[in-house]
Amino acid sequence: MELKRVLLKLSGESLMGEQNESIDAMRLASYADEIKSILDEKIQVAVVLGGGNIFRGLQGTDNGIDRVQGDYMGMLATVINSLALQDALEKLGIRSKLMGGIAIDPVCERMSRGKAIEYLDNGFVVIISGGTGNPYFTTDTASALRAVEIKADAILKGTRVDGVYSSDPEKDPSATKYDILSFDEAYEKGLKIMDLTAFTLCKENHLPIVVFNMNVKGNLLRVVRGEKVGTVVK
Repeated sequence: MELKRVLLKLSGESLMGEQNESIDAMRLASYADEIKSILDEKIQVAVVLGGGNIFRGLQGTDNGIDRVQGDYMGMLATVINSLALQDALEKLGIRSKLMGGIAIDPVCERMSRGKAIEYLDNGFVVIISGGTGNPYFTTDTASALRAVEIKADAILKGTRVDGVYSSDPEKDPSATKYDILSFDEAYEKGLKIMDLTAFTLCKENHLPIVVFNMNVKGNLLRVVRGEKVGTVVK
């Protein structure tokens, strides 16, 4: 699988580091270094970050906040994380553009497929925040949508585990790791790789997903070089 343009999907929780801070500066700097390593390989990079370290979209109204309002709050959390990553990239001299499903002048321009591709072609990292811009959709779905829009070769889903397992390896020591899966196999086995909307979007557009441990130094570079890292779903 030759990769020239990728979308890197990171959860908001991944930015918390070992100290469970909302945003861990060392973890952020590490991710910026990883991104730089694949830019040096002439790979075009877009990034979608979740916002769960700051605020999650709310399921229902039991806590008094309307679901739609809660989802918009979650979208704003992704903008905060995206600004933090942009700052870390700029400290390494990496040019980046922050776009989003919601526009926030002057820090975040409205997502435009043509503009995003233009930025990528000109060497910018494009950070896409704000989810899809609509409530009831996750950042998984947003990452699949944005990857299809920019014609990415794959979604690289950085997690804290080294791939997809038959069950949660943190709870089940006998869990089996898969090196490669088809979309149909993953669905039939009930493996929770991405939410169903995102998963279906990837399948229908023949967009591979690579699930790997982002917290192992050098893993992102190994993935784009085609080394046997994580799990490939295609």
